[in-house]
Amino acid sequence: MKAQIALVTIWTNDIEPMKTFYRDTLGFEIINDLGEYVEFKNDGVRFSLCLRNVMFSFSEEFKLKKEGQAFELAFPCDSAELVDSSYAKIISKGARAVQSPENMPWNQRTALFADPDGNIHELFFDLNSK
Repeated sequence: MKAQIALVTIWTNDIEPMKTFYRDTLGFEIINDLGEYVEFKNDGVRFSLCLRNVMFSFSEEFKLKKEGQAFELAFPCDSAELVDSSYAKIISKGARAVQSPENMPWNQRTALFADPDGNIHELFFDLNSK
C-alpha cells in the first residue's frame, strides 16, 4: 500500500440533498452521476457521494448508524476576507452555520458549516501566509 489518499467518499442515506448541496452550495461540478453514486470534479483527490445501501450486501458495517463527527473537509481560502465572504455566501445558500469566522490560536482564520447530513466542514486561511 502507498500511504496516500486517492478518493474520499461521503456515505449518505439521502443522496439528493447532499448532491444538491455540494453542487449548488459549494460549487463542485458533477462529472459522474449514477444515481446512487456521484463523483465531483476535484483537483488531487477524487471526491464522491454514495448511498450507504449500495454497500449493504458487502458488509453489515454499512448498516450501523454513525455517531458524532467522523471526518472534516477543509477548504482553503486565499485570504482572511475570502473566509468571511465565502462563509456568508455558503450560509446564504442553505448551509447550516456552526462557527462564524474567527482567528484561531493556531494562526488560521477559520469558519465552520454543516452539510445536509450534519457533517461539519471548515473554511480556512493560514494567517502566516499574509
